[in-house]
Amino acid sequence: QVRLVESGGGLVQAGGSLSLSCAASGLTFVNYAMAWFRQAPGKEREFVASISWNGGATYYVNSVKGRFTIARDNAKKTVYLRMNSLKPEDTAVYYCTASTQSAYAIQKSSSLWGQGTQVTVSS
Repeated sequence: QVRLVESGGGLVQAGGSLSLSCAASGLTFVNYAMAWFRQAPGKEREFVASISWNGGATYYVNSVKGRFTIARDNAKKTVYLRMNSLKPEDTAVYYCTASTQSAYAIQKSSSLWGQGTQVTVSS
């Protein structure tokens, strides 16, 4: 059974930092591109960042470029999202997703999802 379990969310003041983790199990991790999406209240889920199977390619939504960093540890079957200079508009539930498609294609569709972790940034 495939599982993606996010952790690391919480409440932080604007300008602060948080690191999210997503531990995968039940899949051959190196076969999957990984990505983070987020969904704010009343809004559609949006792509945040993705990373190829070996970390050689990464993509970010423009609003987080220079502030967020996605990384992965294939030995630990874990993908990370380091978030710096957080803004209130970053408040959302953050979801981890996995796909056998490329790190570029995962931006458009994916089938394996975690349960999400809440990130709240206060002003």
